[in-house]
Amino acid sequence: MSSHFNQSVIDEFRANGGKVGGYFEGGNLLLLTTTGARSGRQRTVPLGYVPHEGRLLVIGSNMGGPRHPDWYHNLMAHPLVRVEVGAESFEAVAVPAEGERRDRLFAHVVGVEPGYGTYQENTPRILPVVVLERNDPAPGEGPAEVRSLADKLVEVHVWLRGQLRHVAAEVEAYFEALPARGNGGGAAPPAPGLGLQIRQHCLAFCQALEFHHVGEESHLFPAVEAANPHLEDVFARLRAEHVAVARLQQQIGGLLADIAGADPERFRRELARMAQELNAHLDYEEEALLPLLAGIPFPPGPPAA
Repeated sequence: MSSHFNQSVIDEFRANGGKVGGYFEGGNLLLLTTTGARSGRQRTVPLGYVPHEGRLLVIGSNMGGPRHPDWYHNLMAHPLVRVEVGAESFEAVAVPAEGERRDRLFAHVVGVEPGYGTYQENTPRILPVVVLERNDPAPGEGPAEVRSLADKLVEVHVWLRGQLRHVAAEVEAYFEALPARGNGGGAAPPAPGLGLQIRQHCLAFCQALEFHHVGEESHLFPAVEAANPHLEDVFARLRAEHVAVARLQQQIGGLLADIAGADPERFRRELARMAQELNAHLDYEEEALLPLLAGIPFPPGPPAA
């Protein structure tokens, strides 16, 4: 579909609380905003979706064309996406399903929307099934309402800790799904189809943490430090911790890249150690910054006249 057609659908969607006419009338439609894999620019496309067990599924059908759509390549580079459904908008992690899970979800999609089965028949590539996992905190986690910059910091930290738990849970599921190795040193068992899930959540965590730290060092730290010059040593430590955390991000990425040949117990210990260090950094940020940020409204009000 042309960019002009897509933009007309996007405009109609946003003007009418998610309702559109014409080609998409009466169907399940969402707007997916991804970050360009090469350009880094925000790109929004209208997509049909199928709900499944509290999550939303979108298919990289490209109308049965020979290549995956651009939005799919974007989310593989930047898993954090924005989803608009009806009048609601929220952030999500885009996770392509693999193996048996992909086949099961695709069968569900075709049962609801048979046209996707026709698209699959028209192309030799396997149509991706992407699960949009909403970034909601667990019940009782995070502030009930974001009113201050302190609340916003806690909200970001809650999300980052949640992504760490996602990665740890999926690593555990990965090892539990490995078939027993045969005696006599046979070939390594096949990977159990959790690679993309682990990759997407790890990438989402690392990119969000990097963005968070860049924002702190570019905007938050200078402003708060200027108002609190007696805390120079605290901010020096926070900046040093950012350097250490950047190294940890690289270590986690390297560790997960080698999961197929890893010793499970050693891998678990290394991941737990890294997660403990990252959580300690978030704890220290909260200890140092929350008292300073509690009185700063969020979002900020208009500038004084």
